[in-house]
Amino acid sequence: MARINDLETLSGEMHSRRYMMKRIIFGMAAALLAGIIVISFGMGCNMGSSGTEPVDDDEEIPDTTLPYVVSIFPEDNSTGMSINRSMSVVFSEEMSPATISIANITMMNGTMIVAGQVTYEGTTATFAPELELEANTVYTGTVKTSVMDLAGNALASEKEWTFTTGTTISAGPMPISLGTAGNFVILTKSGIDTVPGSTVTGDIGVSPAAATYMTGFSLYMDASNEFSTSAQLVGKAYSADYSPPTPAKMTTAISDMEIAYTNAAGRSSPDFTELSAGDISGLTLVPGLYKWGTGLMIATDITLKGGANDVWIFQVSGDLTLASGVKMILSGGAIPKNIFWQSYGAVILNTTSHLEGTVLSQTEITLATGASVNGRLLSQTAVTIDQSTVTKP
Repeated sequence: MARINDLETLSGEMHSRRYMMKRIIFGMAAALLAGIIVISFGMGCNMGSSGTEPVDDDEEIPDTTLPYVVSIFPEDNSTGMSINRSMSVVFSEEMSPATISIANITMMNGTMIVAGQVTYEGTTATFAPELELEANTVYTGTVKTSVMDLAGNALASEKEWTFTTGTTISAGPMPISLGTAGNFVILTKSGIDTVPGSTVTGDIGVSPAAATYMTGFSLYMDASNEFSTSAQLVGKAYSADYSPPTPAKMTTAISDMEIAYTNAAGRSSPDFTELSAGDISGLTLVPGLYKWGTGLMIATDITLKGGANDVWIFQVSGDLTLASGVKMILSGGAIPKNIFWQSYGAVILNTTSHLEGTVLSQTEITLATGASVNGRLLSQTAVTIDQSTVTKP
């Protein structure tokens, strides 16, 4: 009886072992099958459209976009250019320096070639005449299609324009070319907020932000769906989500704003560096390029003194702050369109303060209650105004 029990026990153990072996073999087969499936799927993910050739995920897409001219100085058909000024061209992208030459960028006086030197920095080419230009004379600027970008793409089309000199000599650096961003009095990427009732004279716009990010204006949509209006706005409001051609228009304007900021920030050889350790309160400032590696404080009124063709560019690495009630005073014929404030930090105009010129800010621009600007507010984030007055020059 014991033997039978022993046999039964042995038979049970063998059965258990066979069962365990089956589970192990089944598990190995399942794992192998899963591995095959994973491998098969992995191979499928790297197949081309034919299913037979692998696709290189790191393959670079060739640059075939043709560069174009964003802006020029002087503008086409402009008059009164100073006889000691240079001619400049801003491109849509970085160009091949080897193609930026006196042969490809020319200035003509009738049929006579103007002798000069062409330099290139960032996206801006500058033609500097060897001698002062003749007064009250029509000149022609030309950029040829032999100018190319870094990928070897030629200029989309030849650019030609004319301008007329005046009789004046101007001081300070070359002005900043704003391109189509100059069509706006307020332009931002993130939004514009107002506390009624502000008064804004000129067009405003946001992109890639939608119209809902222009708050406090009580916007009224035009029948065309291309722009809207507001009781606080003497002009039109545009956004990236309005009907064509507005989205493309806004994309170009934002790109031009970024190019202008880079141009302003990249100007070298300042005439004044770290003036008054970043506190220019009460000073009278002559035309020139000013640079601070810190923030800039203006606690009492300042004066910008110079002629109508003179230029001021202020490069500020930190915040630009105007204390409450501070005014900027222009004298000698100075005009706001030739004044540029480039700020990496925030721009803060406290209550009832007043600024002259175009603000190119990497961050937010804020106007407290009753603050005013005779110029433009161009921000790569947002602009907030509170019962403020902003007027395009």
